Amino acid sequence: MGYILKRFLLVLGCFVLALGHSIREKRQISKFVPKDPYHPQPALNEAGEVLVENRWQHVDAEEENAAFWNSLAQDRLREQVFRRPNLNVAKNVIFFLGDGMSIPTYAASRAYMGQQQKLRGEESQLAFDKFPHTGLSKTYCVDRQVADSACSATAYLCGVKANYGTIGVTAKVRYNQCGIQADPANQVDSLAAWAQKAGKSTGIVTTARVTHASPSGAYAHVANREYECDADVRTYGHNPAICQDIASQLVNNRTGTEFKVILGGGRTKFLPNSMQDEQGNAGEREDGVNLIDEWKRKHSNGVYVYNRKGLLQTDYDRTQYLLGLFDPSHLQYNLDKTAQTDQPSLAEMTEAAIKMLQKDRNGYFVFIEGGRIDHAHHETKARKALDETVEFSKAIDRAIQLTNREDTLIIVTSDHAHCMSLAGYSFRGTDILGVNSEISPIDGLPYATLTYANGPGYRAEQNGRLDLRRQDMTNKDYEYPSLAPLPAETHGGDDVGIFALGPQAHLVSGVMEQNVIPHIVAYAACIGDGFTICKKN
Repeated sequence: MGYILKRFLLVLGCFVLALGHSIREKRQISKFVPKDPYHPQPALNEAGEVLVENRWQHVDAEEENAAFWNSLAQDRLREQVFRRPNLNVAKNVIFFLGDGMSIPTYAASRAYMGQQQKLRGEESQLAFDKFPHTGLSKTYCVDRQVADSACSATAYLCGVKANYGTIGVTAKVRYNQCGIQADPANQVDSLAAWAQKAGKSTGIVTTARVTHASPSGAYAHVANREYECDADVRTYGHNPAICQDIASQLVNNRTGTEFKVILGGGRTKFLPNSMQDEQGNAGEREDGVNLIDEWKRKHSNGVYVYNRKGLLQTDYDRTQYLLGLFDPSHLQYNLDKTAQTDQPSLAEMTEAAIKMLQKDRNGYFVFIEGGRIDHAHHETKARKALDETVEFSKAIDRAIQLTNREDTLIIVTSDHAHCMSLAGYSFRGTDILGVNSEISPIDGLPYATLTYANGPGYRAEQNGRLDLRRQDMTNKDYEYPSLAPLPAETHGGDDVGIFALGPQAHLVSGVMEQNVIPHIVAYAACIGDGFTICKKN
């Protein structure tokens, strides 16, 4: 009996010692972990050290010193203090549009770009991050809280807010009201038309179809953005003889005919369904008209190209007009291109456009769109969206290299946002396209840093949330998690950024309605609705 009692007391003593040690450990850890449910902190050991390893934690010793950050801040302050506004008239205007490029999109894209270069990423800079003047644009349509690319194109190119799905017309024209789109009283001209009236050369460049909503804002007037060819007009129950389609307007109407440069996709919208394009794709037109041949007849000194090789071989000195249609539909995503892909990059098209247009002594206006940022977001393919944004930045960088900021105004903006968010408390340098550094304390599962409010990326498992550890998030076509299931992710209603460099760039400041942008550009270039006031000043 005495033996059993001794053993019992020994075991009890060990248990008490272990319990005491555990309590002390918990008390020691609790000293370092704030009880703040809104801002969870990483787990700490007894010494108050972070338990989860951060591979970037001590890479840059200079960042641990206040002098490093103070020096950066003072350099930027000095720039701001001594910067003087460029009050020149803008001889040239390059209008860059990142379709769907929300603020979270370019924040994530600069991290993606840096991480592709084996850096942490967050400190990287896209080309337009370096622009001296910025503002915010309110993007809603007249009839919708969240814009599409049609009503927004009318705002940032024509200076007038319009209804959802309509292009180059006033809000008197409702979506698909074919009958009144042709009334000149309901039509509004664009920056391209204003530049042409001032004797400047003009052009459009896009990675989408040249008849798509954004580039169409430069030349078309339609009640429905889907009226890209005559067959599309009939699909919506209307007569193309009354409602002229977008491709026909580009080739036959005043503004489109005068474009010196047209580069993008959408070849089948210009060809009859009785013939095939250079790659064997059937045309879509039902009127039997070959609009590419029509364009050639109207521009006897023009050149038509359909691949990258043809574009790069263009003799700009001997070419007065250039039409390049590089895909039956939208150009391929950059990440989908292979060694066999014969399509130019956006930077290459940008360079071609500038070299074509800069021959004009009166200057030029060109609209350049990174159109596939938007499409990748709709598919919740965040990797492709970020990559397309980096390609967009490369095109802007090429334009900066080819122009003079003393006479060329470069505007960079977006038409609308998307509902992708960048969230969590990941360690710096964490893969922006991977899972967060944290694990949810609710279900014990990781979550993605980039997620969507809705879209095709919605997935659920029988027992709860999807375990991302079993997903291949390195796949370029991986659909990032979405909260609500939809066949395509929607746009977002956030304000979007406006970035400006060059003459009168200082006018881009504060929060403004989206339709103010072209009025600022017109004033800077002394064209269109800005002509009278700029002459007075």
